[in-house]
Amino acid sequence: MRRTRLTHAGIAALLMIGSWTAAGTLPASAQDAPDSPAARAADSAPASTALLDAMQRDFGLTRAEAEDRLAAEREATALAPGARKTAGSAYGGAWFDAGSEKLTVAVTPDADASTVRSLRASGAVVRTVEHSAKQLDAAKSRIDRLDAPSGVSSWAVDPTANTVVVNVVGDQRTDNDVRSFVAEAREAGPVTVRTVRAQAETFAAGTVGGDPYYTGNVRCSIGFSVHGGFVTAGHCGGAGQQVRGWDGSYIGNFQGSSFPGNDYAWVNVGSGWWTVPVVLGWGTVSDQLVRGSNEAPVGASICRSGSTTHWHCGRVLAKNETVNYSQGAVHQMTKTSVCAEGGDSGGSFISGDQAQGVTSGGWGNCSSGGETWFQPVNEILNRYGLTLHTA
Repeated sequence: MRRTRLTHAGIAALLMIGSWTAAGTLPASAQDAPDSPAARAADSAPASTALLDAMQRDFGLTRAEAEDRLAAEREATALAPGARKTAGSAYGGAWFDAGSEKLTVAVTPDADASTVRSLRASGAVVRTVEHSAKQLDAAKSRIDRLDAPSGVSSWAVDPTANTVVVNVVGDQRTDNDVRSFVAEAREAGPVTVRTVRAQAETFAAGTVGGDPYYTGNVRCSIGFSVHGGFVTAGHCGGAGQQVRGWDGSYIGNFQGSSFPGNDYAWVNVGSGWWTVPVVLGWGTVSDQLVRGSNEAPVGASICRSGSTTHWHCGRVLAKNETVNYSQGAVHQMTKTSVCAEGGDSGGSFISGDQAQGVTSGGWGNCSSGGETWFQPVNEILNRYGLTLHTA
């Protein structure tokens, strides 16, 4: 954020790369010393008011139910890596089940009794499935090498179905090219075909003024602050392109960008702008501090902040999904039931206080619903050697 013009109506769009000090106030949890009672209370709190409000609205939960669910998801997120290691070669995937509020771990029939006992003792629910995660990942990799027609929206391993799910646009399901692709996909391994309403598309938008950042005539949303800049979507700009803020002032340049194949980028911040670990609530809900980037499991709740549609929540539907945009396929994406619209590209996906990824694209809108994909943030950090700015 620049140090002037802080009363502009678009100030909320800049808090992600701005200074709370310049605005005059800090969130209480950011002002308190690390060992103060207020800081300890903030660390133990399930989430900010912003996230709880959004979950109540989008999931139809009470506040207590939203708090309970976030606590259960936090436990499942912590349990997942160890469960995978315990299951070993018998591992068939894992997901958070909202009904039981527990992590479900799938194992193949060759899992021995001691493995199953260990998983259950850790708090996981165990389900026996036919195919291992390794087998399904291999099948998905073979499908990645196929040339997908436009009527195929995406494909990913679905651990709950224990197959690779290929998503096909409903009115193109009988298209010859689509049918040929599905036939080849079935040869690669266990495949289930599902129908979606529309083709995946990115969520960039033409310049409309007053929102987070612009490159050329494209408007996109800031993802997460990193030390030295912020991460966002790769389709929003190429390496070297200049980035301007809501007031037209120069922020920095794309230091790295990849699209298609991937959909990630990072922008350096300078010229009087700087970074803070905040995801915007846009005045509708309070802003959310970012405290880490632990990856939420399939089935967990997740919320998105973007410059067009602001806060919306949903569930993690799939991971490592390949999305077939008109510009080319993008790999290793996470699919959610959260809606988005043009201009939301690059914006933040967050679960609790943990950064998850930057908005890439999807289908539908926030009036009739839809699905959205994001590029996982940890992949972006590793690719460019960046460090997430955390509270």
